[in-house]
Amino acid sequence: MEDQELRRRHRRLREAVPESPVGREIQDYLTHLRIERGSAANTLASYRRDLLRYGAHLLEQGITAPHQVGEDTVASYLRALSTGDDGGAPLAASSMARALASVRGLHRWWAAEGRTAGDPAAQVAAPKPRQSLPKALTIDQVRRLLEAPDTSTPLGLRDRALLEFLYATGTRITEAVSLDVDDLVELRDSAHQDSEHRSQDGLVVVRVTGKGDKQRIVPVGSFAQRALADYLTAGRPALAAAVSRSSTRRPGSPGLFLNQRGGRLSRQSAWTVLQQHARAAGLETDVSPHTLRHSCATHMLEGGAGIRLVQEMLGHASVTTTQIYTKVTAEALQESYVSAHPRAL
Repeated sequence: MEDQELRRRHRRLREAVPESPVGREIQDYLTHLRIERGSAANTLASYRRDLLRYGAHLLEQGITAPHQVGEDTVASYLRALSTGDDGGAPLAASSMARALASVRGLHRWWAAEGRTAGDPAAQVAAPKPRQSLPKALTIDQVRRLLEAPDTSTPLGLRDRALLEFLYATGTRITEAVSLDVDDLVELRDSAHQDSEHRSQDGLVVVRVTGKGDKQRIVPVGSFAQRALADYLTAGRPALAAAVSRSSTRRPGSPGLFLNQRGGRLSRQSAWTVLQQHARAAGLETDVSPHTLRHSCATHMLEGGAGIRLVQEMLGHASVTTTQIYTKVTAEALQESYVSAHPRAL
């Protein structure tokens, strides 16, 4: 009963945050992220979730204005996150670190705007999450996955093109389903021509819009090119025709990857597509769209690609994020060295 009452009180506090004085100050920061920083919708949703919980904690402490927050307030919030004493679910260290990052961003902005004299969150230490290595499939597992779709159907052609594209480019699933056909540069002009008419290196490129609306150019390999060409020739037109058959007479979607009703494929549906074909390929490990992103990065580094190139291709803001993949390839290097070098052991 006490736990239920705690959750009810926390829910009431969260509902009260938007209309409270401190809640309006939080909303000003979220507006700044959206308009001035151009933060992506998923990033904004994550920040809003974190800061609503923080705002509820502030109200519970009787705090109604930013200048009333002290370092002990932020520290007590972290303790509440770890135990769930604020009525929310207890968080793991990695989730606590993310929540603290949201709070730090808020307080930095309040201080920069002159709404507070200092930054009470600056010296609060985040818990150190256990660094886990990203999951990557073997090259054989990737091959089995990519060959799983039945390419005799429009949906099968789409699925093969989607999976090949994700592995070839390392794009996030949100980035992939947000692409329009026009974001593929040269593909429509060169897909059915001889290789001598293609770009010198045999690659086409795609314009990807990543986090914060930052654009980058990513190459598309020949296997993905062929899968996309087949899909654009026979698969996508059949899916797009579903719109013209609809009584609502909706305009056709410019999206690259379409669903069976002719609309843009959603992130959730793309996840389902991957799960379906992972099962068909007999992959026992958990496979998500991010698994193909991890696999792309890991296999490129194993093949000798420079880390800065992989950073640019994946759209990582910092090379530190990309460096985690070097630990994966270091393990593979050690295994190869021990088995191959005559004086390794």
